[in-house]
Amino acid sequence: MENRLFVMLMEKVKPFTDEVIARHREHLRNLDEYGKLVLCGPFADYPGGMVVVKTQSYEEARGICESDPFIAEGYETQLSHQ
Repeated sequence: MENRLFVMLMEKVKPFTDEVIARHREHLRNLDEYGKLVLCGPFADYPGGMVVVKTQSYEEARGICESDPFIAEGYETQLSHQ
């Protein structure tokens, strides 16, 4: 199966702690090491950010999204997967 790009849009719903930021960064580092991370970063004019991942399926992309500490711990909500 061929890899596809999926976009994860997130909206901030509560203030971040230094600890959750560190866990989020580690999550992104791991994605990068496994060749899954394409692009990521916060928006300048919107309370949230975006992560673009390369996976073979929507289900894999959704799992990556849901395992991000920002999402898993309720600091941001997931707006979109594709």
